[in-house]
Amino acid sequence: MTGHPLAGKIQQGGTWKAPRDADPGSAPGGPGFGDMIEALRVLQDTVTGAAPPPEIVEETTRTLRDLSAVLASHTVPEREQVVGHRMDLPGRGQALVPAFLPVEWDDSRVSGRVTFGRHYLGGNGAVHGGAIPLLFDEVLGRLASSGRTICRTAYLHVNFRRITPVGVELRLEAAFERDEGRKRVLTAALYDGDHVTADAEGLFIALRPGQP
Repeated sequence: MTGHPLAGKIQQGGTWKAPRDADPGSAPGGPGFGDMIEALRVLQDTVTGAAPPPEIVEETTRTLRDLSAVLASHTVPEREQVVGHRMDLPGRGQALVPAFLPVEWDDSRVSGRVTFGRHYLGGNGAVHGGAIPLLFDEVLGRLASSGRTICRTAYLHVNFRRITPVGVELRLEAAFERDEGRKRVLTAALYDGDHVTADAEGLFIALRPGQP
């Protein structure tokens, strides 16, 4: 995911980075890792929307198994994997998470854009209800840890206000509301134009030293 015109400010210890703020040449996976993940995202959308004949299904299955075999020889422990650790990439390089692109941020707020591909279709042009909490958890979790110690989700409440459309660029705004000792409370809202399609409140708990 290179070439996106992102803007923003990186605070000391923050977790939000734009591609221009990182050195992809020295990052794990190299400069092409983001392109590989984007290609995987496109594949997920394409598979979801396809109705291929049996011979294409068989050929695609062989190709995917061959690719898996190539990558399997490079399997590493969790702490050494690239996925989930590339802060310069949408979703930290995870193809599971909808690609949220931050536009403005600091350690208390973040706003940006996201488009749910067809992979996230629930039906009738609407995003699957389970994909929306996934997006909120990713964005709020990162904001909860931005410039702070790492935390984990304790509670996430999501209100579905109206249909969230597939294939439409949406706006997401999130805010750090308050902390109470180890507890951190954050909120977020997802917009289709001027309309809120969903909003959320999350409680995150700071980890103690040595806590996984």
